[in-house]
Amino acid sequence: MPTDLEIANAANLEPIEAIAWKLGISSTEIMPMGRSVAKITWDACKSRMNKPQGSLVLVTSVNPTPFGEGKTVTTIGLTQALCRIGQSATCVIREPSMGPVFGIKGGAAGGGYSQVLPMEDINLHFTGDLHAVTSAHNLLSALIDNHIKHGNESKLDSTKISWPRVLDMNDRALRDIVIGMGGAANGHLRQDRFDITAASEVMAILVLASDYADLKKRLGEIVIGQSVDGNPVKASELEAHGAMALLLRDAFLPNLVQTLEGNPAFIHGGPFANIAHGNSSIIADKLALSAADIVVTEAGFGSDMGAEKFMHIKAATSGKGPDCVVMNVTIRSMKLHGGAFGSRGGYRPSKAELEAENVEAVSIGAATNLDRHIRNMAGFGVPVIVSINKFTSDTEAEIQALSDAAHASGARAVTITEVHSKGGEGGEDLAKAVVKAVQDHVAAGRPFTPLFLKDAPVMEKVEAIATRMYKAESVIVEANAKKQLDKITSWGYGNLPVCMAKTQYSFSHDASKLGAPSGFTLPIREFRLNSGAGFIVAILGNMMTMPGLPKRPAAIDMDMDDDGHQTGIFG
Repeated sequence: MPTDLEIANAANLEPIEAIAWKLGISSTEIMPMGRSVAKITWDACKSRMNKPQGSLVLVTSVNPTPFGEGKTVTTIGLTQALCRIGQSATCVIREPSMGPVFGIKGGAAGGGYSQVLPMEDINLHFTGDLHAVTSAHNLLSALIDNHIKHGNESKLDSTKISWPRVLDMNDRALRDIVIGMGGAANGHLRQDRFDITAASEVMAILVLASDYADLKKRLGEIVIGQSVDGNPVKASELEAHGAMALLLRDAFLPNLVQTLEGNPAFIHGGPFANIAHGNSSIIADKLALSAADIVVTEAGFGSDMGAEKFMHIKAATSGKGPDCVVMNVTIRSMKLHGGAFGSRGGYRPSKAELEAENVEAVSIGAATNLDRHIRNMAGFGVPVIVSINKFTSDTEAEIQALSDAAHASGARAVTITEVHSKGGEGGEDLAKAVVKAVQDHVAAGRPFTPLFLKDAPVMEKVEAIATRMYKAESVIVEANAKKQLDKITSWGYGNLPVCMAKTQYSFSHDASKLGAPSGFTLPIREFRLNSGAGFIVAILGNMMTMPGLPKRPAAIDMDMDDDGHQTGIFG
């Protein structure tokens, strides 16, 4: 089979105007950015906000291996398959961060014959949205230090500044830094840190805002720290939010691209699911739902991460829950959770280890990890379909064991998906199962049951997620985190949604606890207020909001030839 790059380079892309027209979007309603990428104008978005909305399908996954389980591939392939069987469909996915692209993943635009194009551009700078988020965030950082230097009218306590700097790159050396070392002329000496752009509150605001007015309001509501009197200081007090919104003006507009089979696809926003809320933008969803009967979207990492946050943060903000959940799973992930590769969640097995048949490990992994994911998602009242993302090395015995376990756990349907090797044709069974599940859910009145009431206290939400989804026995809040939450609560933010930041490799905070751990104590190290985004981040265990690079980063194998053509990249 050709590489992802070879497949992408061989594709004949349709003009972006033709792709837009398939959704009823005219050439006057797009802002072309080259031949095959366009942003949708604000007027076009605004005119469609109140139109009838189609059905939303959420693609999620089990706890992954470090390679990823092909969730984006499944999302794109399902979209292609839905269009093949005559459905009006499109997808909305997140923009890749250059952190993972140059780190482990090497790309995040799908793969094989289920890609969004132009794949190379999407995986690098794309339309500059992440750069705009980085710039808007760091503008506020610069204004904070400038404010302190020139009189500090807000009485901001320089030892209590919570607003960091950000960079769209994995760089562990920036996790804890000191700034202002050049004397008084170069700023105030203080401790600071960098987060990755995907973890920025500005990114969260971008994907949760409903319109430009809401965007600017949310930016103004950002709490940057506290005053010497112990009161919150907001970005609006520094008059920063107008210029920040201006930098995000174009980034706020959804990006339109196409699949390998010429189907429209939206890519917009890129928060990580392990350290942020892990979903694409509400505005892109609404635009897509106004133009297609079925919209497929994905939530980052496993259902304990992005999908849980979809239910309790994104859906709570947009008012739009899913009509179907697709649980993406692989044989190799079940081998991992069944103990075939040891007890390390972040372990990267060799090719030989991955391909060696191990029916017993698959059965154990499916009866534990997959079982919990299915039951957790079904608990929201939404039908769950299991999609087995098939690899060539998967044996019939392994697939049968996985399928049997998924049915036993209550999956509405179990399908074999081969969209990586066959494109939309390889996802037709999944597409038919999704259509049936969506129809049944709509006919039943679209039941949707979150774990808690929207306005419940923070700790009630934390404990519900910890005990009911993760199956922890208890939650321990470290002393510093308790002080932070008490302060946040005293400021009037004690009933916000909660964004849990933890490892993606386990239901627990510990990557080594594979399968379906239970009875453990969940430690909360830190609470961070994201008042503009409208949620509180609970940081569990040793989770970092600035990732590091692996021993051999994917960047080392990337290059270009003398004519500027990319080589050794993206598969």
